[in-house]
Amino acid sequence: MAALALTASVTTLAVPVPSQADASSSAELARTAHPASPHSEPLTWTACGDESHPRLQCASLKVPLDHDRPRGREITLALNRTPHTSSTFQGPLLVNGGFGSGLSLARFVASALPEDVASQYDVVGFDMRGIGSSDPALDCKPGYFDPVRPDSVPHSVEEERANIERAHSFAKACGSKYADVLPYINTISIAKDMDVIRAALGAKKINYLGYSYGTYLGAVYARLFPERVRRLALDSIVGPTAVWHDHNIAQDYAFDARHKAFAAWVARHDDVYHLGTDPAEVEALWYQMREDMRSAPAGGKVGPQELEDTYLAGGYNNGVWPSMADAFAAYVNDRDTTGLADLYEELGAIDSAGDNIYSVYSAVQCRDARWPRDWRTWHRETSEVHAKAPFLAWNNAWYNAPCAFWPVKSLKPLNVANAKIPPALLIQATDDAATPYEGALEMHRLLPASRLVVEEHGGNHIVSLRPGNPCIDEYLARYLAAGALPRGGPGPDATCQALPDPEPTDTPDATDLTTGPDAGVRAGLGRR
Repeated sequence: MAALALTASVTTLAVPVPSQADASSSAELARTAHPASPHSEPLTWTACGDESHPRLQCASLKVPLDHDRPRGREITLALNRTPHTSSTFQGPLLVNGGFGSGLSLARFVASALPEDVASQYDVVGFDMRGIGSSDPALDCKPGYFDPVRPDSVPHSVEEERANIERAHSFAKACGSKYADVLPYINTISIAKDMDVIRAALGAKKINYLGYSYGTYLGAVYARLFPERVRRLALDSIVGPTAVWHDHNIAQDYAFDARHKAFAAWVARHDDVYHLGTDPAEVEALWYQMREDMRSAPAGGKVGPQELEDTYLAGGYNNGVWPSMADAFAAYVNDRDTTGLADLYEELGAIDSAGDNIYSVYSAVQCRDARWPRDWRTWHRETSEVHAKAPFLAWNNAWYNAPCAFWPVKSLKPLNVANAKIPPALLIQATDDAATPYEGALEMHRLLPASRLVVEEHGGNHIVSLRPGNPCIDEYLARYLAAGALPRGGPGPDATCQALPDPEPTDTPDATDLTTGPDAGVRAGLGRR
C-alpha cells in the first residue's frame, strides 16, 4: 500500500513562514535568573482525597506566562501532593509522565512505590501549562480526531491534499484561539514552571521521576538548574538530540517492529486465533483488514486511520495483545466487526481530554524544535519510511503535520549535556517503540555520572512500577531510598529480564492503560 506518486499540485506546496514577529531564541529562553517576583509565596494546600487516596492534597500556583517578564501575565498550574509520613523526609518528589495529567500520575506513584520509600517524600504532581486542570487549558479544534478520518496512506493526490488541509486547519485554529499563549508552550517554559513550583514548596532542591516526554523535561530542568537537582530518575528516555522530527521518524521504524512482534505472537498462537503460523502471512492479513476498512469502516467509525490508532496501543503495552488478536481474528475468520468497533472505543477513540493533550503536544513539539516547512520534504521522507516501515509512517506524519504550518517560529533545542548534577538513574527497555533504545544510550553519554538499567528484550513503553518488573522496581526503590546505583561502566550498568509476553487468555489489568505513567495512551495521546 505504498503511497502513489503525486503531481506538482501537491508536492510543490510550500508552507509560508509564520508572519508573527518572534524575537525569542533558545538562548534567551534558557536564561535561568529569576528576578525577585511574586512567584515565591508558599502554597495553600487543601484536602482533596478520596477513598483510594485519603491523604491527597491539592493547590494551585500562579506562574508567569513569560518567565522573562515575571511580573507580567500569569497562568495557573494545578498541583497535588501526597505528604510524607516518615520521620525521615527527603523532600519533594516531582513526577511527570508526558502530556497527560500529572495529577493522576502523582496519585499513582504515591501508591505504587514501596510504602517505606513513598513515605519519605512529598509526592507532587502538576498539570503542565495548557493541560487538564491548569488554566488556560488548550483545545485548538474540538473533535479533530472524530471518525471517520481520511486514510492516512494517500492513494491519490486528493487524499493527500485532504490530510494536508486538515493539518493546516488545526494549526490555523491553534493560532486563532491561542496566539498570545503559543509562544510560551514549550519545554523550557515548563521546566521553569517546575522551578517556581520548587520555590513555592520551600525546597532548595527537588527529586524528580520522569517518564517518556517527562525524561526530556527532567533533563532540560537539570541543565537549567543543576544546583537544584537532588535525585533524577528517568524511565523510557527520549533521545535528547533527536527532538522532535528525527525522534518521530525513529518511532516509525520501532513501532513497525513492535507490530511485527504482535503478528509473530499471533502466529505462535495459531491454535487459538487460526490466522496461520507464518508471521508474515498474519501481518498481510492485518494489512488486508486495514484495506477493507477504507470502503467499509467497522461499526461505521473504524477506518484505516482509526484502526492504526487502535493497534498502536499494542506497541506501547503488550498486555492488550490478546484483546487485539481477538478482534482481529473475529474479523478475518467471521467478518465480525463488533470487536474492532469495541476495541477502538477502548484504545483508540480520543475524547475532549485527548483533544487537550494533542493541542499541548503539538504546541510543545512544534515550538521546541525546527520542522520542515515545505510539504515536499514531508512527502519524500514519509514515502521513504513507509516503503520500509509501513505500519505508522503516514499516520505519524499526519499526527505531527500541523508543525509544517505552525503559526509560531521554532526554537533550537537546549543541549542537555550535564556533568554538574548528582548521578541520575536511567531506565529503558531495549525494544521500546515510543522512545527507542538509542535515545537512552545517548542520554547516558550526555549525563556522565548517570547509571543505565536496561530491561533486556522488553518492548513495553514505561518499565518501572507499571506493569511492574520487580527487578527494575528494586533499582528505582533503592535509588529513591538511599541514592544507591549500580556500578558504572560502558553501555548498560545493569540489566533485568523482561516479563514474559501475555497468554491468549490473559486480560489486561485495569491499570494498564487507564492509570499510571502511560495513561496518556488511553487519554488520546501524548502517546507519540
